[in-house]
Amino acid sequence: MWFVTALMRADSPGDNAALAGVAEFKAAYQAWDGARFKAAADFFRQACTNAPASCTTFYWLGAAEFHRALQLHSLPVTPANTLTADASLDAAQAALLTAVKLDPKHAESHALLGTIYGMKIDGNLLRAARFGPRVARHEKLALESGADNPRVRYLLGTCQFHTAKGPAAQREALATFLLAEKLFAAESRQTAGPLDPRWGRSSCLTFIGRTYELLGQRAEAANYFRRALVEHPADHAATAGLERLAQTN
Repeated sequence: MWFVTALMRADSPGDNAALAGVAEFKAAYQAWDGARFKAAADFFRQACTNAPASCTTFYWLGAAEFHRALQLHSLPVTPANTLTADASLDAAQAALLTAVKLDPKHAESHALLGTIYGMKIDGNLLRAARFGPRVARHEKLALESGADNPRVRYLLGTCQFHTAKGPAAQREALATFLLAEKLFAAESRQTAGPLDPRWGRSSCLTFIGRTYELLGQRAEAANYFRRALVEHPADHAATAGLERLAQTN
């Protein structure tokens, strides 16, 4: 854990914990490791305690808990995994609501909240009536403040993807993902600050592949799955996509 020791030389206790959390989050994302997402969330929770007025630390806590929930959803379904994933999603929601209270224009927090509410609907009509307006509200606020933010566009695309009922809607999701891909490429040419988020690019490529697969464009789908795996070899969804394509040859 040499990187944590190095980060602890930062200026303030809040910064120390936040920087350690970012390092742990990056490692967790690359390995797709639930235990490390939990460790990242613990660092960010400490950072929020140290700096309770920081939108950035609450955003990162929400992002870490959100990804912990996603990682648990990628595992075999068990009561324990489902319970823990739901708790992480609730923790992400609470942290992100605090983030947008501290900064009402924090686009990525709004985009994550819209995604979380969409996940909570999960095809249920009663939950759709409850959470649907929240999805629309947070997506609108995210786009108002972050139209050129790649994670905003990527997260909006995932919502479109999961609610698409046919080819026309799938092509709309694809257009959103392709725009996000361009924005990620532009972002990669910019120098990132120590607390600037840089997650999402490889997952966006995977979703492009999944959308092309649904549209029957197999060569394009395979290309994007392979590109995602170059950036993120632990991407189980890209691996599964390539396996599906191989089985249907």
